[in-house]
Amino acid sequence: MAKYVLGIDIGTTSIKVVLLDINSKTVTDSFSLPTKAYIVSDETHAKEQDSVQIITTLNECIASLPIDKLQNVSRIGVSGQMHGVVFWKAQTGCDWSGGDSRHLFSPRDTSHLITWQDGRCNSDFLSTLPNPDSHLSIATGFGCATIFWYMKHRPGFLSDFMVAGTIHDYLVSMLCGLESCVMTGQNAASWGYFNTATNQWNIDILKDAGFPVHLLPECVPSGCMAGQTCCEWHGVPASTPVGAALGDFQCSVYSSMTDRTDAVLNISTSAQLTYAMPLDFTPPNIPDPTSSISYVPYFDGSYLAVAASLNGGNVMATLVGMLSGWMNELEVEVSDSSLYEKLIRCALGVDSSDLRVSPTILGERHDPLSLGQVSNIHPSNLSLGHMTRAVCRGVLDNITSMMHPVFLLEAGVQRIKGSGSALSRNAVLRQEAERAFPLPVEYGQDVDSAVGVAIVFHDRM
Repeated sequence: MAKYVLGIDIGTTSIKVVLLDINSKTVTDSFSLPTKAYIVSDETHAKEQDSVQIITTLNECIASLPIDKLQNVSRIGVSGQMHGVVFWKAQTGCDWSGGDSRHLFSPRDTSHLITWQDGRCNSDFLSTLPNPDSHLSIATGFGCATIFWYMKHRPGFLSDFMVAGTIHDYLVSMLCGLESCVMTGQNAASWGYFNTATNQWNIDILKDAGFPVHLLPECVPSGCMAGQTCCEWHGVPASTPVGAALGDFQCSVYSSMTDRTDAVLNISTSAQLTYAMPLDFTPPNIPDPTSSISYVPYFDGSYLAVAASLNGGNVMATLVGMLSGWMNELEVEVSDSSLYEKLIRCALGVDSSDLRVSPTILGERHDPLSLGQVSNIHPSNLSLGHMTRAVCRGVLDNITSMMHPVFLLEAGVQRIKGSGSALSRNAVLRQEAERAFPLPVEYGQDVDSAVGVAIVFHDRM
């Protein structure tokens, strides 16, 4: 009987699950759904998601996989959107229900997920926080910054909870029946105030600032096991090993980078351009908040150089939402998915455009005050095709301004591997990617975070 690794990715806008055959190392089944979990918050610039809706969507995805294969899952790997934070009570974080072969859980005594897109920690607020003992800067949307914000503005909220983690850490904790949270260095680094050289939180710095350090998870190596399933789950047997949750970015890279001379361009909700640093690389001792390139932990003490843009596929989604809103005002009904496809078709009919779009509508972590711009407008380039082409080119221009292609050549990169849901869905983005680099750009199948996390735990069996 074949055995499988179940890979799960809890993304910003969707969830994907895959089954990886252990013998052939190929994906036999996959399923994904949009989470539609964003909620309206009373707080200005807040970006929160409904944890219950996220887990409900996950249950739907898992239930769509063949139960006979789920019953032969030998390991579970989980990845997800980094930086964000969800809080829960130690012993009442979820409720389990179901019959003999389909147990599932639903959140209980948990907060909303405050996502990486949360903008409440503005520059003035961040300037009041202590300097981290880390080579990575602190930014709005980072877990520790968010907790600092709640300390100042809503301290009573934090007193309701004893455990915190990313949303994928929460999933692992519930599956394993853990009363505390374990977190890999990949996710800890994304929270801030974490020293990747020592693999430890900046406990003394945080304590001196009055930070509730009891909320910090226990740090474990990336790629290790967190525990075992505490009971049967959708057919997956009880006592199945579950890996400690990994970063979706690192897992996407793991599924794509087949050679150390590869760079990976990932465009999903956001966008990243990355390559592997030499194995003996040591990051600088102090952060440079103005730098567009950071060095994030990968596996086994190695690092990736990454230009991580906040503006990727979400820019196209904003364009679609804007047009959809205008059409609703004109009492014309078109679904967002249909509108997206029409925009791509229009742009494919425009080989190039002199319309210029700077797509930084969300700013960037190294330049949070930057805003989007449209320039070089004239009557001949105002069609939807020109606008869509210019937006796609703008996304590539922005990421290559953060990590110039010459930088890649000097690092010995020989090929660009493309991945991510926006890149796979959008032929215009792929065209612009191929024009942006003086290197071959290749796209693989089954290159995403869900596949990547399954391969990680396959390789470490």
